[in-house]
Amino acid sequence: MTLSKLTARIASMATLALAALPAASLTTAAYAQPPHASVQIADLNLATAAGRSAYQHRLDIAARRFCSDETTLNTQAACRTGVRAEVNAKLAGAVQFASRS
Repeated sequence: MTLSKLTARIASMATLALAALPAASLTTAAYAQPPHASVQIADLNLATAAGRSAYQHRLDIAARRFCSDETTLNTQAACRTGVRAEVNAKLAGAVQFASRS
């Protein structure tokens, strides 16, 4: 094998290796789980002040955990506000659905 053929073969293998890097990173990103937050309420009586207070406390903890990766205080606060709004909206929808049954 001549030096030019060896160099060409190494260059083509290096090109293939470099081309495979973005594809390898895409496969790991595809399996990444989206962020998830949940608030357990089955044991709470939301008709009482104590139940609503416990719910708000659990919601605050879940929002803080969910938004803990945000890098600035402003984005953490905005994230927590968004989480609270979304969970409250889902709870309201669940209560409305349950009241129809």
